[in-house]
Amino acid sequence: MAHLLDSAKAGFLTTYGEPAEGVWSAPGRANLIGEHTDYNGGFALPLAIDKRTWVAVRCNGTDRFRVASAMYTGVVEALLSEVGGDQIPKWATYVLGMAAVLDAGYPSSEPRGVDIFVVSDVPLGAGLSSSAALECSVGVALNDLWNLGLSRTDLALAGQRAENTVVGAPTGVMDQSASLKGRADSAILLDCRSNETEVVPLGLRADHLVLLIVDTREEHSHADNEYAERRASCEKAAAWLGVAQLRDVDEELLKAGRHLLDDETYRRVRHVVSEDARVLETVRVLRDSGPLNIGSLLTQSHISLRDDFEVTTQRLNLVVDVALAHGAIGARMTGGGFGGSAIALVPENCVDDVIDAIGLAFVAAGYGKPGFFRAVASDGARKESD
Repeated sequence: MAHLLDSAKAGFLTTYGEPAEGVWSAPGRANLIGEHTDYNGGFALPLAIDKRTWVAVRCNGTDRFRVASAMYTGVVEALLSEVGGDQIPKWATYVLGMAAVLDAGYPSSEPRGVDIFVVSDVPLGAGLSSSAALECSVGVALNDLWNLGLSRTDLALAGQRAENTVVGAPTGVMDQSASLKGRADSAILLDCRSNETEVVPLGLRADHLVLLIVDTREEHSHADNEYAERRASCEKAAAWLGVAQLRDVDEELLKAGRHLLDDETYRRVRHVVSEDARVLETVRVLRDSGPLNIGSLLTQSHISLRDDFEVTTQRLNLVVDVALAHGAIGARMTGGGFGGSAIALVPENCVDDVIDAIGLAFVAAGYGKPGFFRAVASDGARKESD
């Protein structure tokens, strides 16, 4: 971590010719369970991971914003009124979009321009919320520098608005909530309607378990049509069933309203209803008997995402199948789907076997080499240094 802090400071100094006022960071996230429930007002159980995005920031006394990154060449310079135009690279839109939402929501007569330099080790396009980590690191920095006094919930909702209205991705608030509210060795139970959260201890180390993340290196995008179609389908189903959100549908109502839904829409709703129930059951099991007993719930979630919500891919399915065959007690895709990553809950003494088996299976299938890392549940966004 120290080298990323130093890289952020050094990159800022080299780019802008003076030191930053401070460095802030925010983590990516892995979702233990609760996929495509957030925008339906339901429940999710994400955790902040030990991969973070770091931003070195300085107020520049003007109305202009300048953004640079260790991962991209050049400096993007713009007024907030220009955000959303085609001339701004997409990665910088997450930064400037967050700034634009905060500025519009909490206006000031003083110039608010800032210079920003970004460093990150959150894998891009892997379903681990690199975009939310970027938004949230910028959010906590501007909250401090602009003296906004916003809560973590306020910042999470601002990040969601930036994705929805500026980037054009119809996401829920789960990713930003995990990045801002994460706690070490814990997951966060998120009620996506009230935005209330509860810390749920995981206890993986005590039970000699590893949460293995497998990056298929099959990139996805939340702004793609498939993701938007799933959300539209859920909203249409809620209207047909006479409820505000699918959070309000239980198995009895789904059964009674079956005749109102076509087969595809029925399966979409069935996933959301069953996934909400699995989230709450996972929390209960973690609290009552520990992580050794949640594996089947993770796997059931993947099957539902594969068969009912239809957001998995052949690579994600292969990861899950191979992991389970070589010792994982549970496995599922994580993130929005259509690529990205899967997680596997693996006994420590089986991790190498699972990694080797998945690597060989990818070679046999003609896929590129996947990435692996052991996720450690970590704290959320914070200031790192003056």
